[in-house]
Amino acid sequence: MNTVGYKKVADFFNALSHPIRVEMVAELLKGKKCVSDMRELLEVNQPNVSQHLSLLRFNDIVDWCQEGKRKCYFLKNTQLIKDIFKVLEKNKFYNFE
Repeated sequence: MNTVGYKKVADFFNALSHPIRVEMVAELLKGKKCVSDMRELLEVNQPNVSQHLSLLRFNDIVDWCQEGKRKCYFLKNTQLIKDIFKVLEKNKFYNFE
């Protein structure tokens, strides 16, 4: 793997290095969520939610679609996230269910 590839992997995991973003990704495993849904679930203000989602989007972890006036987010590679969470659960880091 070249330096660019290593940087992309590091950026991916860095994007997941905040507890709120990990929780967001765990919630998105359950299905698409709009910003207002995330705000209520996480009890975080809307600008903060948007900032975290932007970082996840920049690192190709999530994408979004417009539903009326609402911006809704979904995982780009659900299986990858499931696999990462499965490894973490297997090694007793956390149970994401």
